[in-house]
Amino acid sequence: MRFRRVPRPLGTAVEALTANLAPLTGLASVQRVWPEAVGPAIAEQAEPVAEQGGEVTVRCRSAVWAQEVELMGPALVAALNQALGAERVRSLRCTAGAGRSGDRRHR
Repeated sequence: MRFRRVPRPLGTAVEALTANLAPLTGLASVQRVWPEAVGPAIAEQAEPVAEQGGEVTVRCRSAVWAQEVELMGPALVAALNQALGAERVRSLRCTAGAGRSGDRRHR
């Protein structure tokens, strides 16, 4: 007897494909959960650009935002680790600079 597979919804199939294609690096994992973990206001102003040994370097649009993210560091680390489902982030190191990859003004 042959069993017929039930079609999966397109959204589910795309999510599965995306998960399989995503790089398995620490930085990629943090970048994937960043907007959800830190919220839209911070995600608009700051982005993770590097990771080494659990320290995530975050590039912020301005020195003021770098200072804010630095001050919120412990709470953001906890939120990131919760979103990741593991204690993978130890600390954040913030820098100020232009050129966010998702910045619409630079496209």
